[in-house]
Amino acid sequence: MIQIYHNSRCGKSRDCLAFIEQSGKEFEIIKYLEHIFTFDELSEIINKLRIKPIELVRVKEKVWIENFKNKIMSDAEVIKAMVDNPILIERPIVIYRDQAVIARPLENIKTIL
Repeated sequence: MIQIYHNSRCGKSRDCLAFIEQSGKEFEIIKYLEHIFTFDELSEIINKLRIKPIELVRVKEKVWIENFKNKIMSDAEVIKAMVDNPILIERPIVIYRDQAVIARPLENIKTIL
């Protein structure tokens, strides 16, 4: 089953959800701002994305700029920052089986479906 980590206030996330709906495949919506990630859950997603934790951070978010910008942080500290402040997590994330992509641009979904 496809999983989409979704923020309904985000146009890119809504476009991604519409694309998945049109695919006709079974999917689950996870509203990541409401879902409380554990450190391990977010680490697993990052591993599936095959990226460094900092690559999942929305570095232009006010929370990041005011609290973390220009700080030297370990991968674990970056993940903790996202767990504590889910608004920092880039969206949308689409997971299918053991693969995941950040669906920006939307065409990234095609690499795993």
